[in-house]
Amino acid sequence: MSKLGQSLLKGAEEALAYAKGNRKNAKTHHVKIPKKVDVSTIRDKLHMSQNAFAENFGFSTRTIEKWEQGVRQPAGAARAYLIVIDRNPEMVQAALSSFMSSQNSHKKVHRKEKASNE
Repeated sequence: MSKLGQSLLKGAEEALAYAKGNRKNAKTHHVKIPKKVDVSTIRDKLHMSQNAFAENFGFSTRTIEKWEQGVRQPAGAARAYLIVIDRNPEMVQAALSSFMSSQNSHKKVHRKEKASNE
């Protein structure tokens, strides 16, 4: 078995032991996510309008407006995502672009298969 395979197997065994309650040798990681994220500052740093920010990162413009007006605060996962956007927006855009490209390729293949079956 390759080193990668061994590593994956060991990780799976550790996860199973943890799930069964054996936490003695478990390595856990706790991430501290700030309670507040200044969406306006992040967006301004990227020189984007609310609409452009929403479109580039998968939010609705209305959600961005509510966050910036203080009507609502981003939830935990959204705060974490916003921190990643703040730290490395190019990486996020590349990942989303790559994902959309693979989704579009999958749809094209599916359409061709469907057309050939008809």
